[in-house]
Amino acid sequence: MATTDPGPTTITALTTDTWPLFEALVDRHNGIFGGCWCIWFHPDCAERGQSAEGNRALKRRLVEEGVARAALVMREGEDGEEAIAWAEFGTPEQLPTIHHRTQYLKDLAAAGEVEPDYRITCIFVDKRYRRHGLVTTALQGALDMIAADGGGIVEGYPHIPRTDKPTSSSFLYNGTRSVYERAGFDFIRAKGQRNTVMRRTLAPASSG
Repeated sequence: MATTDPGPTTITALTTDTWPLFEALVDRHNGIFGGCWCIWFHPDCAERGQSAEGNRALKRRLVEEGVARAALVMREGEDGEEAIAWAEFGTPEQLPTIHHRTQYLKDLAAAGEVEPDYRITCIFVDKRYRRHGLVTTALQGALDMIAADGGGIVEGYPHIPRTDKPTSSSFLYNGTRSVYERAGFDFIRAKGQRNTVMRRTLAPASSG
């Protein structure tokens, strides 16, 4: 499907001020993946997964509390500024739920490793602007924000697309291994059948 070049973009943080722009992006895609509102990776609680509207309210509360963090990719649209992609990131305490977690923790212990300082758990691009490098743009936006917070060990869990048939974009909810490799991440190990653990150490952003 042909998509539109988004033109110049900027990065901004997901905050209570930018919530309406994030909300509009999610609403344009029917709540994302069946109304999840990208809350699956956050700590389990009574509100999580009860309904799409419940997920919306929970996500907003987590944003207000500073728990739900993301880099938003912005463009100037016909009706003003709009969010067209995001990369969700946070500490393991903020984002404890990951796919294949049992295997992940077992392998982590066997390797004598500790959990990272930050995780990048979801990258999503507006369907109108896919195939224009916005996954890379969003990922770099998240890395810049992490560096501004002091940096540290950053993990991502990208996918290895199938070569025998097309892969749905809904499966590639965290980008691909090649995107992370270009961003300076090293492959650590497999996680599940086509999921990976990748890491890089990020220096603090220079204050000068």
